[in-house]
Amino acid sequence: MRFITFIFLSCVLLACKNGTSENAEPTKSLSDSLLQQVLDGHDVAMPKMMKLQRLQKEAQSELDSLKNKSATTNAERIALLDSTIKSLSYADVTMHEWMEGFKYDSLKDNEPARIDYLKIQLQSVNKMKDVVLSSIEQADSVLSK
Repeated sequence: MRFITFIFLSCVLLACKNGTSENAEPTKSLSDSLLQQVLDGHDVAMPKMMKLQRLQKEAQSELDSLKNKSATTNAERIALLDSTIKSLSYADVTMHEWMEGFKYDSLKDNEPARIDYLKIQLQSVNKMKDVVLSSIEQADSVLSK
C-alpha cells in the first residue's frame, strides 16, 4: 500500500513540475529571435561610439599639429592619420544611418515579411558593428604609436 501511495505522489509531483507556470518564458518566434540578434548587434557597437568620437578628436588634433610642422617629414604619418579619421567618420555615419533606417515595429502584423526584414537588418547591423569595431581597432593601433 505504501508503494502505491509513493508512486501516486511521485506522479502528482512530476505532473505539477512539468505543468505550465507563470514564471515560464513563452516560446520565442523566429522574428523575436532575429529581433534580439539585431538588438544585440546594436548593443555591441553603440557603447563604442563615445570612444570612436574621442579617437576622432585625438587623431584630428595630432593631424592638425603635424600639418603645422614640416609636412614633408611627416607625410607618411599625416596620410595614416587622415586614413584613420576617414575610417572613424565612416563608422560614425554607418551607425547613424543604420539607426535611422531601422524600424523596430516594422511589419508586426505580417510575420513572414517581418522575418525577411529582420534577416536583412541582421546583416546590416553586423556590417555596421564590424565597421565600428575595426575602425576603433585601427585608430587604437595608429594612435598608440
